[in-house]
Amino acid sequence: MRYTLLILVLCLLNLSILKAHDDDDGDDMDEEISIEDTPAATAANIEKGNVPTIKSASANIYFEDQFQDKSKWSRWVKSQAKKDDVDEVLAKYDGEWGLEIPQSSVYNDDYALILKSKARHHAISAHLFKPFDFSTSPLVVQYEVKYQTNQECGGAYVKLLSHTGKQLDLKQVTDKTPYTIMFGPDMCGVDHKYHFIIRYRNPKTGIFTEHQAKKPTEPLDTYFTDKKSHLYTLVLSADNSFKMYIDNKIINSGNLLEDMEPSIVPSKEIVDETDRKPDDWDDREKIPDVTAEKPDDWDETEPKEMPDESASIPNGWLENELAMIPDPNAVKPADWDDDIDGTWEAPSIDNPVCKDAPGCGEWTAPMIPNPAYKGVWRAPLVENPNYRGKWEPRKVPNPNYFEESHPYKLTPIGTVALELWSMVDGVVFDNFIITSDQSIAKQFDDQIWYPKSVLEGKAISAASDSVVDAVIKATKDRPWLWAVYLVAILLPIILLFVFCWPKKSAKKSVDGMKKKTDAIEPDTNEQRSSSRTEEDDEETEEIEIDERQIKRTVKTPTGRDALENEEEGEEEVEVEEEEVPETTEKDKSKNASPSAGNKARRRMRKE
Repeated sequence: MRYTLLILVLCLLNLSILKAHDDDDGDDMDEEISIEDTPAATAANIEKGNVPTIKSASANIYFEDQFQDKSKWSRWVKSQAKKDDVDEVLAKYDGEWGLEIPQSSVYNDDYALILKSKARHHAISAHLFKPFDFSTSPLVVQYEVKYQTNQECGGAYVKLLSHTGKQLDLKQVTDKTPYTIMFGPDMCGVDHKYHFIIRYRNPKTGIFTEHQAKKPTEPLDTYFTDKKSHLYTLVLSADNSFKMYIDNKIINSGNLLEDMEPSIVPSKEIVDETDRKPDDWDDREKIPDVTAEKPDDWDETEPKEMPDESASIPNGWLENELAMIPDPNAVKPADWDDDIDGTWEAPSIDNPVCKDAPGCGEWTAPMIPNPAYKGVWRAPLVENPNYRGKWEPRKVPNPNYFEESHPYKLTPIGTVALELWSMVDGVVFDNFIITSDQSIAKQFDDQIWYPKSVLEGKAISAASDSVVDAVIKATKDRPWLWAVYLVAILLPIILLFVFCWPKKSAKKSVDGMKKKTDAIEPDTNEQRSSSRTEEDDEETEEIEIDERQIKRTVKTPTGRDALENEEEGEEEVEVEEEEVPETTEKDKSKNASPSAGNKARRRMRKE
């Protein structure tokens, strides 16, 4: 009966769960039909649509690529050059690139440029539609980066290569190819960077030097690990200000004249490399007192420490034993050559005899500080009358100094390039835009990146929903499911009681039947133990009562009466021993019972 009840309960539970699942599917279908523009909240149910695109013929766009027009993919050229001063195996730019739909894309046709190999040098570039010569403002550089796997070490920055007037051979792009601006994310280990570096040409010397923006204080680690597309934007304005955004949030900002390291404008004075410190220049603040003399009682020969004469050798010290002895179990190696390796000696081990002794070998008294020690005498220091201060080389006018109030006018830009090293593959680059109109970049942000970011966020959130979230979500529109979950939790507890308690009730029913029929049953171990305990307690009480009565009625005899009583007692004992009848085997078996013996003893005491 119990098993039938169990099976019935399990069937009802399964039917309830299946019913809930069917209702859940039906509700999902209703949501997909009624809400067309809003995708479902789970990764499996997200309906992938077509990627949004922007078509613009603005003259303010210097470069743009959404990678949706396959006829323009040929503008990207992979480098075939080699790095200088690098081992031949690592010198090649043999990293692979692909123009394809990322595996983690939330759209059906969202093609992108993907870095496809790890631990290799990669270089790929494309010419701008027209050079940007910094005659207009601002310069806006914007693109998306997505790490499909957690980055370990590598960059995802872009280089805006300098335009020198002639067409650059994109197949020969290397790390030494001159650039004007380097911008974008980079990391290795726990060091996360967001680069903005410019190469500035000194108008006096014609030498290019690199200057980088101060490091941002904003934490950057999540941008490399959350597996979402992030929008990196640089806005460089004619007033020399720069702003660096990630996902429309300002991460760093500053001014080219004040916030670049090293400074673009050199210092007016520099150290004279030819200047030398004069020989008579005394830069000692204090000198020894030449008039001081060593005291007569100053003994420089006294040692700093001395043996403790009050110490004595500890009891049990084994002076005739060595602390280390050759290992008697060591065996000379078979390949040991005395001519080459020298005479073989067994390695030393601690002397086992010294294990329980305070020490072995020659005993020496411990050292203590010497109270007579003074050390080497030195004259005290006094102020130096010839002190002239700390010498520093003189400064001279910097021949390379120049005044610059408008460093915004950098070397013109003609090419966008990705020249990278990465320890992971699957790095996605998408939606490049270089323009002088910030509103165009904002349009790319609002219509392309933002919808994609929302969909990626929902997909990632749905994939990482916890069990509790799933339960709450399932019961939001179907509160009756709480009853199903409650049954599923309480059922094991109920079954535990059902199968455990009947054992005790069965035992009670058997005992009741015995009482009703008065059937003779042998004593169990528990009954025998209980009977013995009760009888022993009764016997102890009766003995204590008899002893108290005897003490009240019997007086202790003394002298001659005592001797006579002893003789009479001995005779009575002998008579009683003779009158004890012989017991048969049947009587022995009866008396063998503890209860029978106890009853007999109680009758004798009463008599």
